[in-house]
Amino acid sequence: MADSFELIVTRKDPVLVSPASETPKGIHYLSNLDQNIAIIVKTFYYFKSNSRSNEESANVIKKSLSAVLVHYYPAAGRLTISPEGKIAVNCTGEGVVVVEAEANCGIEKIKGAIWEIDQPETLEKLVYNVPGARNILEIPPVVVQVTNFKCGGFVLGLGMNHNMFDGIAAMEFLNSWAETARGLPLSVPPFLDHTLLRPRTPPKIEFPHNEFEELDDISGTGKLYSDEKLVYKSFLFGPEKLEKLKIMAESKTTTFQTLTGFLWRARCQALGLKPDQRIKLLFAADGRSRFVPELPKGYSGNGIVFTYSVTTAGEVTLNPLSHTVGLVKSAVEMVTDGFMRSAIDYFEVTRARPSLTATLLITSWAKLSFHTKDFGWGEPVVSGPVGLPEKEVILFLPCGSDTKSINVLLGLPGSAMKVFEGLMDI
Repeated sequence: MADSFELIVTRKDPVLVSPASETPKGIHYLSNLDQNIAIIVKTFYYFKSNSRSNEESANVIKKSLSAVLVHYYPAAGRLTISPEGKIAVNCTGEGVVVVEAEANCGIEKIKGAIWEIDQPETLEKLVYNVPGARNILEIPPVVVQVTNFKCGGFVLGLGMNHNMFDGIAAMEFLNSWAETARGLPLSVPPFLDHTLLRPRTPPKIEFPHNEFEELDDISGTGKLYSDEKLVYKSFLFGPEKLEKLKIMAESKTTTFQTLTGFLWRARCQALGLKPDQRIKLLFAADGRSRFVPELPKGYSGNGIVFTYSVTTAGEVTLNPLSHTVGLVKSAVEMVTDGFMRSAIDYFEVTRARPSLTATLLITSWAKLSFHTKDFGWGEPVVSGPVGLPEKEVILFLPCGSDTKSINVLLGLPGSAMKVFEGLMDI
């Protein structure tokens, strides 16, 4: 993308798309696992032009959305606070906010931004932000923007509330929506009852939950972030590079564990953390198959739980890579039905949310099928996230249909990113 070119998007007035038929009203319970991540996750999907007009693309998107909302009716409601002081959904049937927009160019003008996914200021224009919203309660659970480009293609930009959808639930919602657009029945109907994950009575906290621990920043990292501009970069890890990392780690571990250990170490080095700086690694483990009994197929909510490793920067940077990877492996193995039920009960007692000071939060979308959403225009040419929700996040992304490679997206202060880039050469 030419640096001098600025994407200008002109939006029409937003409209509300409500369910196509009457849906249940009332309060929809969100579990304690749904309470942890009160953010809007923004993604985009670029579809090539075909014989249909741009006007028709928006109509298909809206009509199929209205139909799929009958199955996913809480998404047409609004967030509220329950008498217990927790986030819940008021199923009002108001509808999803949809905005049509026109871009001042063909897609080729912003090719760099959408393929490299490292220019959030450009991608942000493809997702609608509700004006004047002061907090997450004032933002509808799902917000849609359809941006038509002069080449005939269009971008579907989404803002989805993480209190209601984890990555798997969001992908299943999108897939159901796309199936509806093509006149197909839902291959995975949603299971909406979150009361399966109610806390126990009385609550039983049976494990330490250091994922919620507040750490002190003794390395001046906060000042570094405030003094320098955040630079976003993506790094491709192909099969050969991933295999090389596994050899360096000298242990039988998964790709996720090896790559996470490597990046945690490199980020500590790039930020120049003091050896005695206490640090935390957080990542979400999918609990759907780990709960006893397993969560039902199509569970539409947060089936993830945070697991962690708390140590010092010196232990991560001064030991061989195998040691750090071992810490990650232990964090994965910690996630059992008992640990997850304990985490649910811990929130019930404390209302604590994970602290991100001196923390790296790894989020993996590498196994999510972003590229398979066909609304009738074929699969998206490219899709991905719009920026990162927090500066402490590193995101693992799939590389289209290439299932053996992982694209890593992160943001760091400029000086730290230079060091980090050098550490990626292995």
